[in-house]
Amino acid sequence: MSNYQDEIKQATELKKQAGSSWHDITPEYVARMRLQNRFKTGLDIAKYTAAIMRKDMAEYDADSAKYTQSLGCWHGFIGQQKLISIKKHQKTTNKRYLYLSGWMVAGLRSQFGPLPDQSMHEKTSVSDLIEELYTFLRQADARELDLLFTALDAANEAGDAAKAKEIQSQIDNFETHVVPIIADIDAGFGNAEATYLLAKKMIEAGACCIQIENQVSDEKQCGHQDGKVTVPHVDFLAKINAVRYAFLELGVDDGVIVARTDSLGAGLTKQIAYSTEPGDLGDQYNAFLDGEEITDISQVKPGDVIVNTDGKTIKPVRLPSNLFQFKKGTGVDRVVLDCITSLQNGADLLWIETEKPHIGQIAEMVNKIRETIPNAKLVYNNSPSFNWTLNFRQQVFDTWKEAGKDVSAYDRAKLMSVDYDNTDLAKEADEKIRTFQADAAREAGIFHHLITLPTYHTAALSTDTLAKGYFADQGMLAYVKNVQREEIRNGIACVKHQNMAGSDIGDNHKEYFAGEAALKAGGKDNTMNQFSNH
Repeated sequence: MSNYQDEIKQATELKKQAGSSWHDITPEYVARMRLQNRFKTGLDIAKYTAAIMRKDMAEYDADSAKYTQSLGCWHGFIGQQKLISIKKHQKTTNKRYLYLSGWMVAGLRSQFGPLPDQSMHEKTSVSDLIEELYTFLRQADARELDLLFTALDAANEAGDAAKAKEIQSQIDNFETHVVPIIADIDAGFGNAEATYLLAKKMIEAGACCIQIENQVSDEKQCGHQDGKVTVPHVDFLAKINAVRYAFLELGVDDGVIVARTDSLGAGLTKQIAYSTEPGDLGDQYNAFLDGEEITDISQVKPGDVIVNTDGKTIKPVRLPSNLFQFKKGTGVDRVVLDCITSLQNGADLLWIETEKPHIGQIAEMVNKIRETIPNAKLVYNNSPSFNWTLNFRQQVFDTWKEAGKDVSAYDRAKLMSVDYDNTDLAKEADEKIRTFQADAAREAGIFHHLITLPTYHTAALSTDTLAKGYFADQGMLAYVKNVQREEIRNGIACVKHQNMAGSDIGDNHKEYFAGEAALKAGGKDNTMNQFSNH
């Protein structure tokens, strides 16, 4: 970020060059507006944030304790508030990102209304949300700097040089709210050309990192639903190439691609892979097909498909849906092949969709991948689709039982019950949940931990709490006690919602533009002044 005084000097020189017609232009105001609008385009953001991700990836390779985190977003305001909270509580945005969830776009952003996570929503709603998120993050920068400029003016008016110097240092060392967004492109919303076109829109909106999955685009399912269908590797690699070309065309040379495999839970394929010789990638894919070995031509019936793979001729199991079935128990091996192939062909990070949060399961796959690619790293979905409480209580139960510890006081099938909340088993399970991200970063190669749908659930819970009291006997107290009072006491900036929406920035701009003639909204009668001491 440019130095405040240097920006003033540059603006002063420009004013001199322009001559007397710029007499009403104040160089210090120009400097302020420039600093408040550091990123001029989405491509500026993509290049800046790609460099951050590359730095963070290198630091993780050197020290697995330096993993990164994010929370899913479905609205610009939600993303903005997350970053404001991160800066408030953590004092830095370092290694904190945002995640753009395709599920939340489908469920909350489509003109069709709520949709399942099956790529039925408008594809441009993804790039639109990226642009919206960064608009709100840039506004957070403008607001926070505006508060600093106001404080600087007050210090100068009071003749407090030490305070003014301190505030100017804060301005010069200001940390932006703009952070990387890992953006979900689903299965590409069509063929490789469609993937390329949407990837360009996403990058132009600011995305430095695009996550793409190996499902069939027109059969795409949520990663935690049944009926998932994967594509042969050559099809998936073409889409990875399409995303890379989009990055390179737009000059984001270090853009990041996350290759997601759904093979662990996907038992179906729509296509038999093209193969020209034994052991090639197509042959390896086809070797996982479930089927009957053909030893006699009489076994082949009209409409049957036969494939020569893995040294055998087989008749794959073909379902009424015209899909083909994989052999049971091949999920892990398919995941490993998917991941190695993706990293060898242009992907930077992996995403393995699992059915439960189990470090041992993830580590088993990652260790196999790292036999070929030692620095393989994962993005992992800490999904609300998992029942974290039940999963971890059952993991502790199983560990205790295997170690010979008495578990007779517990019913494994009912461990979710509140009756167990204060037990030693529940406390150990909660501790494992608390340390899951650090443990998995260390033991299972997870570089980035995200929660896909956190604000979908927090919005529902907080709304339920408010509505339950407000529409019963609490009335306004339900809002005041559970919302506003907590905002004030926890220093939540949104208690001054006019300021958060840009009212004070607008007042300052009016003064820049019209001087003493400016009609400002922030005078003594503004009710936001009731919160001035909080």
